[in-house]
Amino acid sequence: MAKVFQKPHGLTDAPFHYCPGCTHGICHRLVAEVLDELNIEGKTIGIAPVGCSVMAYDYFNCDMQEAAHGRAPAVATGVKRVHPDKIVFTYQGDGDLAAIGTAETVHAATRGENITVIFINNTIYGMTGGQMAPTTLPGQVTQTSPYGRDPHTQGFPIRMAEMLATLDGPSYIERVALDTVPNIKKAKAAIKKAFQNQIDQKGFSMVEVLSTCPTNWGLSPQEAIKRLQDEMIPYYPLGVYKDVE
Repeated sequence: MAKVFQKPHGLTDAPFHYCPGCTHGICHRLVAEVLDELNIEGKTIGIAPVGCSVMAYDYFNCDMQEAAHGRAPAVATGVKRVHPDKIVFTYQGDGDLAAIGTAETVHAATRGENITVIFINNTIYGMTGGQMAPTTLPGQVTQTSPYGRDPHTQGFPIRMAEMLATLDGPSYIERVALDTVPNIKKAKAAIKKAFQNQIDQKGFSMVEVLSTCPTNWGLSPQEAIKRLQDEMIPYYPLGVYKDVE
């Protein structure tokens, strides 16, 4: 019988540890498919973050390096400069990239480092129990905003794609979502473009991926997808924010 669907070679056989309904697994697969299709698996170095995807080094079938919390863009910068012929990417959550790692992210972007950043935005700290993140929406209940995030006392969420798009260094910034089949296909196309930009020496690329966290949101997987559609996408509009040809 002919195979019509199979696991990409870019993924190992290790079972994912993610909670049911979490869309990290979908994004992992998209990255792995892109590594396969571009035939770059053997020359790719991934940088794992601290957060729910801290064990990404177990899942991608390429060389991986663990970074301290928030420092993945700095580590990626060092790796890329030492090995300019390699394809280097980071895979980071919102706490890692937009909180403790804000400086590393902004400065790697403004320098135009020729790396690819995959940014998972689920509006909450997942691994550490559901605290408020820089991307937590106004009114969203978390462990550290039990009455809902109040912008007057806790500030407004950071829109990373919009912020980085104002800098001169980045070549490509896009925000995508993992809620429907058409959007998942668009997410894969964006990830592939971000890697192709690096191959073409165009500089810094970031794909922001709107993702779900059913466990810490206190929702079923189906309800989590609906929340992503009804609450996250209106606040974090999908689309290309910068594309320098």
